[in-house]
Amino acid sequence: MVRRDFWLHALERAWERRSVVWLAGVRRSGKTSLCQTLDEIVYLDCELPRVRRALEDPEAFLRSTKGQRIVLDEIHRLADPSELLKIAADHFPETRVVATGSSTLDASAKFRDTLTGRRETLWLTPMIAADATAFGDDSLSRRFLHGGLPPHFLSTTVPERDFVDWIDSYWAKDVQELFKLERRWSFARFVELLLASSGGMFEATRYAGPCEVSRQTVSNYLAVLETTFVVQVVRPYSRRRTTEIVAAPKVYGFDTGFVCHYRGWDSLRPDDCGELWEHFVLNEIQARLQRRAVRYWRNKRGAEIDFVLPRRGERGPVAIECKWRATSFDATALGSFRDLHPNGPNYVVAPDVSEPYRRTHGDLDVEYLPLARLIERLQTEPLA
Repeated sequence: MVRRDFWLHALERAWERRSVVWLAGVRRSGKTSLCQTLDEIVYLDCELPRVRRALEDPEAFLRSTKGQRIVLDEIHRLADPSELLKIAADHFPETRVVATGSSTLDASAKFRDTLTGRRETLWLTPMIAADATAFGDDSLSRRFLHGGLPPHFLSTTVPERDFVDWIDSYWAKDVQELFKLERRWSFARFVELLLASSGGMFEATRYAGPCEVSRQTVSNYLAVLETTFVVQVVRPYSRRRTTEIVAAPKVYGFDTGFVCHYRGWDSLRPDDCGELWEHFVLNEIQARLQRRAVRYWRNKRGAEIDFVLPRRGERGPVAIECKWRATSFDATALGSFRDLHPNGPNYVVAPDVSEPYRRTHGDLDVEYLPLARLIERLQTEPLA
């Protein structure tokens, strides 16, 4: 079994802060395998009836496992999962518990207590760059086409059937169990259209007609997808100037493999790689920094910055441009952005940059970075 060291270390650090950790991530992202590679654990699959029976008396169970490291996989299958976790946090702090689920903790009505202040959350995203290396193939073309769910990534061919099966399982085991939605066809159509246009501006009315639902239903569908980590909603950064886009979000599919599948791509052109690189950079930032709050910027003339990260206090925001080739960077949009939002670092991240270097574009100082060094820079920033 492959050891995903970044995630194992992140889980151990989370346990240092709280005794209860909520490990979230989409189905098949590797939550179970990750937990099974932890040292000296008691692993319990809550989908099994015998396990649910054993956990019917949470206090007795925790007393019998006092001081151990416990994995409660698919914990939402329990009748009252938050009761067990609350008792563990309050009365058995020497016991380390990790509970897994395919959504944010407050998505299910079963969680009557979201355990605020009692647990840490670790979001297991699709595979990051370090994972691809651990799995034995760090080529971006494979990661883009196969995606970042380990079983899909390891498939010898592009796993088209697996993408379809995953969507079916997602509807049955996540959407239906947690949200009780109706109109499966409309929801599936929305997912298909949204992933095909991944990375674009989102307007609910654009999807209402093709999906045969109301604008409000489309907005509800988007909220479900965001809650279950299937899309990342990147909202605009602005000071509400009349020249800036202030409300319309961009929506990114959670995984490049699904984006390629719904666009009908089985091979990649350079322009395709540029779009998928942007998705990959977003995944890396969110995974390594454990934050969903990434922004973008755009003005009404169409100038755009891929990603913006606000910083605390009076510091200017971080601006990040993703380029498949560093030489394709044009500083015009960045200049427009800095006219309104000065005094922050400017980064261009590209896979053909092996070592950081700086260039001046007019009054702008821009640092060109490989992805790993970008993450190092961001980890030292006082991000808001």
